[in-house]
Amino acid sequence: MKVAEAVGRVLVASGINHVFGVVGSGNFHLTNAMVAAGARFVAARHEGGAATMADAYARTSGTLAALSVHQGPGLTNALTGITEAAKSRTPLLVLAAEATAQRSNFRVEQAVLAHSVGAVTARVTTAHDAVDQAAAALRRARHERRTVLLNLPLEVQALDVPAGVPLDAVPPAGPEPVEPSRKAVEDLVRALERARRPVFVAGRGARTPAARDALIALAERHGALLATSAVARGLFRASPWSLDVSGGFASPLATELIRGADLVMGWGCALNMWTMRHGTLIGPDAAVVQVDDDPEALGAHREVDLGVVGDVARTAWRALAAVTDGREGYRTSGVAAALAEGARWRDVPYEDEGTRERIDPRTLSIALDEILPAERVVGVDSGNFMGYPSAYLSVPDENGFCFTQAFQSIGLGLATTIGAALARPDRLPVAALGDGGALMSAVELDTVRRLGLPMVVVVYNDEAYGAEVHHFGPDGFPLDTVTFPETDIAAVARGYGFEAVTVRTPADLKAVADWVAGPRSAPLLVDAKVTREHGAWWLEEAFRGH
Repeated sequence: MKVAEAVGRVLVASGINHVFGVVGSGNFHLTNAMVAAGARFVAARHEGGAATMADAYARTSGTLAALSVHQGPGLTNALTGITEAAKSRTPLLVLAAEATAQRSNFRVEQAVLAHSVGAVTARVTTAHDAVDQAAAALRRARHERRTVLLNLPLEVQALDVPAGVPLDAVPPAGPEPVEPSRKAVEDLVRALERARRPVFVAGRGARTPAARDALIALAERHGALLATSAVARGLFRASPWSLDVSGGFASPLATELIRGADLVMGWGCALNMWTMRHGTLIGPDAAVVQVDDDPEALGAHREVDLGVVGDVARTAWRALAAVTDGREGYRTSGVAAALAEGARWRDVPYEDEGTRERIDPRTLSIALDEILPAERVVGVDSGNFMGYPSAYLSVPDENGFCFTQAFQSIGLGLATTIGAALARPDRLPVAALGDGGALMSAVELDTVRRLGLPMVVVVYNDEAYGAEVHHFGPDGFPLDTVTFPETDIAAVARGYGFEAVTVRTPADLKAVADWVAGPRSAPLLVDAKVTREHGAWWLEEAFRGH
């Protein structure tokens, strides 16, 4: 048995059940071996899309996924998606064939490329050790929650594995939850007992049922309000004390209440410039506590008064066990009434700016929220438009929102939604894209159609790179480089086998309601011609971070 086949078999035996990629000569045998061993291979049309699909699948499913790419250009094509995964600490195994011959056109320093974007690397070096080296790379991805590039030199892949090398494997267990110290828990409890208006902000490290339940119970005991970072949106959806997202997408009421807190406690949350609006969401006299199982995360983005090293769920349960008396805290009757009336963006009055030719993105988003089934998984691309679907489209829980924005690249939203859709086939996938990102990734419309996904793709189409238009336009700079003639994106989608509708007014959305009510035998693209007179409310915040 060749090394390529042996490595493929052991990776599947170790728990890899989904492999995304584009197959070329260098990863042909490895990928086929994984398929023969029982893994599902999802063929993308571009390696960049494949990488993002794998990232989103891993995030949404909570399992390890693999990306398979050709040597050289296969890896370089995938780098943007790999960077997003690495920055997000997504457990992902990248399987890359490697050309080592000095004169090969395919040769690049693949390990150097991976390190430069934050991934870690491993290499299969001999036929005798190949299986162990592959299994070790998989364990590292899972235990350290890292994106790991496993280089597979072409000449090593072609070697024969010695007889007697075991190919059976047991999927490695995940990392053991980090137990907080007793003193840290005591200090955390004292901070809670001093607080009169506490707010919990949960992030990626709290996206588990155990963490959610623990935080809800602890918040109830201390009268804390509940918010999330964007990546954990939906975690507290069922709670009447939820503020939804903290940061640039926060509603005016949520912003006011977070700023009024005397204790802001981050749970598995970086408390970075996005989540805290460059620190402006933290009142001048508020204490800041951060809980994370990674010591390096504590205080990485802002100074904290108390940092606790510990698993979110375990820390919250330990803190709950240390206190018996409950308190009203921030959960007053006045706050309850305010949340019931105006917690959501759709509850905030606005003047509809739509015309006969262009629909207001707020009106569009509110209407879609009512038309589309509640059981959905929403993927959002980057751009001027992105706040509208992120704020106005509700999601059922934390697994209903996939937000690949750690690298702030446009063009990832469609592939994000494909990966999330495969992880949650019980939900309607909704991809929210700008026209720039949609056209950049249009090739993956073929993947949606080929996989038979009943997806709704909504394009907020302003015929421009809107973020740049609204950032540079007010200063009088020429905008020819970031504006484009009108493109019939609906026609493009029909060419890929989609049903499609162009939306200029709310009346045009009847076609979307008809699709929802119908057989959904083909995916649907909504080419929404949105108003474009001014930038989104969060845009100024975003550019402050450049």
